[in-house]
Amino acid sequence: MEIIRIHHPNIPQLKGPIVLVLGFFDGVHRGHQAVIQAGRRQADRLGLPLAVMTFNQHPKIVYSRLTAAEMDYLSDLDRKMDLLEANQVDMVFLVDFTYPFGSQSPQAFVENYIVGLKAQVVVAGFDYTYGPKEEANMSTLPQHAAGRFQIIEVPELVLNQEKIGSTPIRELLLEGKIDEANLALGYVYETSGVVVHGEKRGRTIGFPTANIRPQAGQVQPGPGIYVVEIQVNGIWHQGMASIGYNVTFETDTGLTCEVHIFNFNQLIYGETVKVRWHHYLRGEVKFESVQGLIQQLQADQAASQAYFQEIKKEG
Repeated sequence: MEIIRIHHPNIPQLKGPIVLVLGFFDGVHRGHQAVIQAGRRQADRLGLPLAVMTFNQHPKIVYSRLTAAEMDYLSDLDRKMDLLEANQVDMVFLVDFTYPFGSQSPQAFVENYIVGLKAQVVVAGFDYTYGPKEEANMSTLPQHAAGRFQIIEVPELVLNQEKIGSTPIRELLLEGKIDEANLALGYVYETSGVVVHGEKRGRTIGFPTANIRPQAGQVQPGPGIYVVEIQVNGIWHQGMASIGYNVTFETDTGLTCEVHIFNFNQLIYGETVKVRWHHYLRGEVKFESVQGLIQQLQADQAASQAYFQEIKKEG
């Protein structure tokens, strides 16, 4: 997949026509996938490359007081590119969302970034906007297009009587409803971070953990105990994770993310790792004794290993 960076007003000159899919695509969830698949069908029908246009950052950063660090994405740029490639996208126009870019008129956007990029077919979701929503939406696009390209509008995708969208998925993750979030995403949610020094208490009770400082700007699942996989040096390992406040030991460490990796004894401080959040096991509990905690952790590990065994059988 080819990634083409664009900084307004410098627009690349393409050799031939494309099918162009429009959207921000945070998370590339099942609703986004439906839009991309509609574009893929058109590209295959016409024998054209499938291109996606997205932005380097959310428009809110330009139009509000939010900073990049305060944005909580379902997928950072690297993860988004991986997901787009997995969805058979041929090229991505990664546009720097700046004030000059965002302040174009809707007609100028169409001229510069749709006609200018030789789009023969444009595909977008029903709620896509390319300016103020009352004057730059899927209903107004045919007027701005003036017959120069075909427009395909993809309807909303519904799961359990609710629209699949980045905001509802974000809320599910924050509530610890990882199983429901994964169903809406269409894949296992993934985050990244760096392994840092923690309290080192886990190793004294037989459950050493990797204390992970999450990468800024990504949604972290809510407090609880989870079945996870963790990637270290390119290799995925099974484990279980705790997001919580260490309530049993009453230490003022703030919210932490710790992963106990099964059958693993390497020192990995400073390593950048990825975590796949498979399944929610239980909420955080304050135990009356360390022995009670150990017994629960043993049960959690058995449940996690049984979960992976069941996945293996189904696969």
